[in-house]
Amino acid sequence: MDNLELLTKEVERIAKEAGAYIAAQRKTFSWSQAETKGQNDMVSYVDKTAEAMITKQLTLLLPEAGFLTEEETVAQSDAELRWIVDPLDGTTNFIHGIPAYAVSIALAREKELLSGVVYEVNRSESFCAWKGGGAYLNGERIAVSSTTALNDGLFLTGLPVKPFAKKDQYLQIMGELMARTHGLRRIGSAAVDCAYVACGRGEAYFECNINAWDIAAGALIVQEAGGEVTDFSGGDNYLFGREIVVGGSAVHTELMQVIQKFWS
Repeated sequence: MDNLELLTKEVERIAKEAGAYIAAQRKTFSWSQAETKGQNDMVSYVDKTAEAMITKQLTLLLPEAGFLTEEETVAQSDAELRWIVDPLDGTTNFIHGIPAYAVSIALAREKELLSGVVYEVNRSESFCAWKGGGAYLNGERIAVSSTTALNDGLFLTGLPVKPFAKKDQYLQIMGELMARTHGLRRIGSAAVDCAYVACGRGEAYFECNINAWDIAAGALIVQEAGGEVTDFSGGDNYLFGREIVVGGSAVHTELMQVIQKFWS
């Protein structure tokens, strides 16, 4: 792990191979092949097989690292160094044939993100970053938007799929942003949301009730693209705190003011 750039390039290769498998399966996939893990929480053999493919190769790449994965096809670990993997972020989109889903792979040392890859399957777009090395889309350097005001920006968010106590506050945040921005978009993949902010397609992204495997890779890519990443209180507990806000510095500050106006 002496060279994070080379390691990240290998992770890109692994993500693309998994993405090719996912794309091939989508051609013949049917609703009957989906499974339900919980309320509004679906999975399929595609998620599980892709994860097994990914983790097998990551083990060969870095045998000393443990795993935190969505589908738990390998033993989960609380090791200091571990891979954080979502083999198919946007499963609901995949099942319904909506073209926005991605492979997300990150390497972290405790809370420190070291390497991240988000491979958006439908557009064959590979977003990657490594600590201190910048952020890239298909090999080209990317940066967050330079927009400085809410009313000049497009904002990305998610709609939490499970009931939670603060849904009214969340809707208030969304309501204010609807009135003060170019609009809100719900893409359906947190990994893609982060990647799109990193390359300037959206000014910022925020969501609650989110998991580490959804945003680990994307968070690093945003940081290395020059953006800010925090939780809803402005702190750094975004990886495991189930809240995240990402965006360019000026817009991030103004967005945080809206969030904290309603979020207690």
